Formats: sequence, structure tokens, C-alpha cells
Amino acid sequence: MLWAGCAPGDAAPEGQGAGAAGEDAAGLRLLELWAGGEPAFGIFVPDEREGEARAADGTRLPPLYTREGGRRLAANPLYDYVFLNLEGAYDEDAVRALAAGLREEDAGARPALLVRIPPISQDGEAAARARVAGALANGADGVVLPHVRSPEEARVAVGFFEQAGADVWSPDNRGGSVVAMLMVEDPGALATAREIADVPGYSVLACGIGSLTRALGGDREAAEAAEAGTLGVLAHATRVGRPDMITANAEDAARRIEEGFLALLMSGSGADDAIRVGRAAAGR
Repeated sequence: MLWAGCAPGDAAPEGQGAGAAGEDAAGLRLLELWAGGEPAFGIFVPDEREGEARAADGTRLPPLYTREGGRRLAANPLYDYVFLNLEGAYDEDAVRALAAGLREEDAGARPALLVRIPPISQDGEAAARARVAGALANGADGVVLPHVRSPEEARVAVGFFEQAGADVWSPDNRGGSVVAMLMVEDPGALATAREIADVPGYSVLACGIGSLTRALGGDREAAEAAEAGTLGVLAHATRVGRPDMITANAEDAARRIEEGFLALLMSGSGADDAIRVGRAAAGR
């Protein structure tokens, strides 16, 4: 669906930036729920272009995210957070526009904006550090570091938030306002999941079950191994008191809640119905 409104480059409201997340953290449903040990529900931020829009030369246009889209997401009471996946192509204007729109709805607690950036291994530490700082400065409530491959890389990732001056929410800092999320989703990284989990200073530990399945070959056997790996990461996250996030749907939402996941991420046209199923299973 195409949402009309301001362009992705719209300026953020005055005062929004590195400290903005902290200023209204008390209004984030996500952190309020986690503080009480309750599961939260969110969606992948949808591309606002209709279909596979293409330029005059036939190339596919990049995803479109606008301030108006952020307003619409904020107005939906089902969403505790929204997940902006920019791993394929980081776009700071999209972060700025969505963050501005999410903050315009004056309806009490609002959904948190979590931004997945490209992995450290893709463009190096300097680029990842700049993206963490830039996303937070432009209004993101949290940043997701995908494909963390080792405890050493996890410590580097946590350092990005420290260098950005972020007040990271964690079991040791319940008054924090920024979500720092580490994802273990590569076969080799699973062997060090315990050590990654033990790194201090982050908020959420998760396993990207889709990414791991593809890395293992994409067949049924790979899916079974990825499921086992995902539950192994969940055990480590639970051991150190961190929430774990997983993609889910209406068929498996209740099971994922029973297993102990504290963040369920939905997608597609059935996302709202899937969240309703999950909320009912969680007693919300």
C-alpha cells in the first residue's frame, strides 16, 4: 500500500536526536512490557511503494519509508515496536522520517523504532559505528547488529553504543532508554553463543532463524538445525536475563510465547491478526 505524506528526507522535529529516545523512553511500550517480563509484538516496517515499482530504466526502486508511514504505524495500538530492516541498504533519511512520524501521534505510549543495520563484517567497524550513532541521532530507539560472529565482535558492537553516549537498557540498567540488540545467525557463531551472551552492556540477544536456515542450506534438515540453534540462543538469553526476539505468525505465536520469547516479529498482510493471536495467548 502507498502512504502519501512527507518524503523520507523530512527533517526531524526540533530536539530529536541522540538524546530524544531517552527523553520519552517512559512512553515506550516495549520497555514497559519487558520491565514486567511480558512479551512484546511488532512488525517489519512495510515498504510503502506499491508492488515492485521500477524506474524508467527498469531498475527496481528502493523501499520507501515516510513520515506519514510512521504516523500510521504509531496509530496502531497493536504495535509495541516496529522493525526497520536496512541491512541491505542503509538509509538514514528513512530512519529520520519514520522516527518523526512515530513521535507525532499523541496517544500515550508509542511503539519503539528498532533499526537493523548492515553487519560489521560487511563494511567494517568504522561504517557500523557511524550507522549506530547516526540511527540514534536521527531518532531510532534501538539498533540491531546482525551477524555477530564472536564474543570479540559483540564487545565491539556494544562499544558503538558507549561511544554514541547511549543509555542502553539492560537487566543491569533498567532505567536505560536505548535498545542494543545483538543477533547470532551464522553457523560458526552458534558455537560461541554462550560467550556472546555473557558480554555486558546490551539489551536483546536473538537468533535470526531465517538467516541461519539459509546459511545451513535452506532445506528441511537446515530448518530443523536452525530451530535447535534458535532455542539454544534463547536458553542463553534467558540465562543472562535478556529478552529474545523471533519472527512468528498466527500458527506458531502461542508456542513461541510458551517457549519464552519476549519479542515476536510479524510481517505481511496477516501481521495484525497474528499479533492478536499472540496477545491473546499472552493474556494481553
